[in-house]
Amino acid sequence: MTIAGKVVAITGASSGIGEATARHLAALGATVVLGARRTDRLDRLVIEIEAAGGRAAAARVDVTDPADLRSLAAVAVDRFGRLDVWVGNAGISRIGPVADLDVAGWSAMVDVNIKGILNGIAAALPVFRRQGSGHLVTVVSTSGLKIVPTQAVYAGTKNAVRTLMEGLRQESTDGVLRTTSISPGYVRTELVGHAIDDPSVRAQLQQNMADLGIEPTAVARAIAFAIDQPDDVEIGDLTIRPTRQG
Repeated sequence: MTIAGKVVAITGASSGIGEATARHLAALGATVVLGARRTDRLDRLVIEIEAAGGRAAAARVDVTDPADLRSLAAVAVDRFGRLDVWVGNAGISRIGPVADLDVAGWSAMVDVNIKGILNGIAAALPVFRRQGSGHLVTVVSTSGLKIVPTQAVYAGTKNAVRTLMEGLRQESTDGVLRTTSISPGYVRTELVGHAIDDPSVRAQLQQNMADLGIEPTAVARAIAFAIDQPDDVEIGDLTIRPTRQG
């Protein structure tokens, strides 16, 4: 496998898909550099990965702050000599009809889901160019593939990132950069619990998650599959959802 020995930075690594990806890649021999705001969780995760024989480091990261993401890339290079993969996983969701006019929620999603990805690209791409190789893996969502009521703005942010990644791919055909967009469906994470003010909408989505949701490790395996390809092979898009999701 080509994963062993690679240095992988992961944002949103303190829970859910990010945490599962960190554990899975570390178990496959990658060195993981973890970023999130909840440093207590990151510190525990690093201890557990190292206790299992893996290599890990962590830094407090708010993806809306470009300096934080540059610092995360610097941790990888300074401690481990390089940065091979950047997993842009941090994201937030505010669910509700557009007519609710949740302007603050819209702005927060744009700041984290779009600008956060751009900030990560700005941190990682110069490192990749200096090295002559690198891989950007971005976690998007099936919400951008099937548009449904109450998710218009969230889906819009995810589709913006999907468009960004395709444009970057077309600009990067010199063999240095690989790009991958991962679109999960219902996954059992903390996202829904913090996303919705309307109790009825929240209850419905939580029920859907309980009934249909797959474990975050399923997405982690998809990310590992994309990373594990030979250098001349690029997995541009992967959609992973529960078999019973409509």
